[in-house]
Amino acid sequence: MDPISDLEFFTRLVRYGSLSALARDLGVTPPAVSSRLALLEKRLGVRLLNRTTRRLTMTQEGELYLGTGSRLLEEVQELERMVSSSREVPRGLLKVNATFGFGRRHIVPALSAFRRQYPEVEVQLDLTDRPMNLAESAFDVGIRFGELPDSRLVARRLAANQRFVCGAPSYLEHHGEPQSPDDLRSHRCIVLRENDTAYGTWHLSRGKRHETVKVHGAMSSNDGEATLQWALDGHGLLLRSQWDVQQYIDAGRLRRVLPEWDLPPADIYAVYPERLNLSAKVRVFVDFLEKSVSFT
Repeated sequence: MDPISDLEFFTRLVRYGSLSALARDLGVTPPAVSSRLALLEKRLGVRLLNRTTRRLTMTQEGELYLGTGSRLLEEVQELERMVSSSREVPRGLLKVNATFGFGRRHIVPALSAFRRQYPEVEVQLDLTDRPMNLAESAFDVGIRFGELPDSRLVARRLAANQRFVCGAPSYLEHHGEPQSPDDLRSHRCIVLRENDTAYGTWHLSRGKRHETVKVHGAMSSNDGEATLQWALDGHGLLLRSQWDVQQYIDAGRLRRVLPEWDLPPADIYAVYPERLNLSAKVRVFVDFLEKSVSFT
């Protein structure tokens, strides 16, 4: 027997005033109710009720158990109402993790709009240079790119996202365009050093053909914004995600090269720990992101 269940049983018994009345309500026999009461008193080590053939009267311990227990039951019921309603109305603290570049460009404005629409949600955004472990850091939602190695996470794709090799028109006019992946070896390439992966190694594929090219250049950084600015300034070719460079390609400030070659997938996902009953703040926020994240 659990304490909450025992409290509910005892409260109902006192309210009905007799074993037989509670038995009728529960659809059991009076001896079954009597046995349940005896087990409760045995667990507590005290007598809660004095029984006679006509009535039940509470002992001092019974009055204490009922008085304090009733307040506890009300608090538990209120807690359950609050938690249950949180599935319907987004409220409470929402903790989100994203990488610096994408977080600043897309998640910050999305959270701003989400907060206006759902003012009962408190937002905490952590931007990091690499994705954080959601469970260990108690994040509700994380933003991830490409393949997702952690099968314990639930993932919702927010947007398709390709990776491009591109360069400024000024660079391409001066150095020419590469015609094959192997041509990249002789070009000035701007290298982004991120995570723990080997940097400066670009993987391209075309049908069943796969090419791995080790590129070189005089400029590299661990910050994507820095490498993008250098590419815009004409210092070399850059490998970046569509979300980061599409606006510059559309404006003619960057030009895509080797468009017939594909790079590793980089679709954008919202991920969250697997939970049986997902709270409204997470469920609604992920739906909101799916509608708001767009860069094509």
